[in-house]
Amino acid sequence: MRITADTNLLLRAILEDHPQQGRQAREAMQRASLIAVPLTVFCELVWTMRRLYQRQPGEIADVIEAMLRVESIVTDRPAVEMGIAMLRAGGDFADAIIAWEGAAMGGDVLGTFDREAVRLLSVIGLDAAEPGRLLQA
Repeated sequence: MRITADTNLLLRAILEDHPQQGRQAREAMQRASLIAVPLTVFCELVWTMRRLYQRQPGEIADVIEAMLRVESIVTDRPAVEMGIAMLRAGGDFADAIIAWEGAAMGGDVLGTFDREAVRLLSVIGLDAAEPGRLLQA
C-alpha cells in the first residue's frame, strides 16, 4: 500500500492523543511501503504542534528529523531540512519552505515584509529581502 499522509494522520501517530486513532494511524503507516508527505502537510504539522499543542520548536524539529529517517517516507527532503534549520534558528518553518519552493521555481529572492524572516533565512542560506531592497536592485 502506498499512501499520502494527511496532517491529522501524522499528528495521531506522533502525539497519541486519541488512542484508537493513534493506533490506526501507526498501523496504517507501518503497513505502507511508501508514505508521501507533501510540504504543506509538514507546514500544517508544525503550525498545529506549535499553536494547538504548545510544543517547542526544538521538539518539533526532532520529531520531523525522526520522520525523515523512516525509509518509507518520501518528501522533498532538502526543503524539509531547510524548514528544520529555520525552526532551530528560531524562525517559521513555512517561511523556509516558501523560500525553497520559490527558488526551485526560478525565484532569486523571497520578497517579504517580515524582517525577522529575512534575517533568519540568510542565516540558513536562503535569500530574502524586504520590498524596498528589491526595488533598489
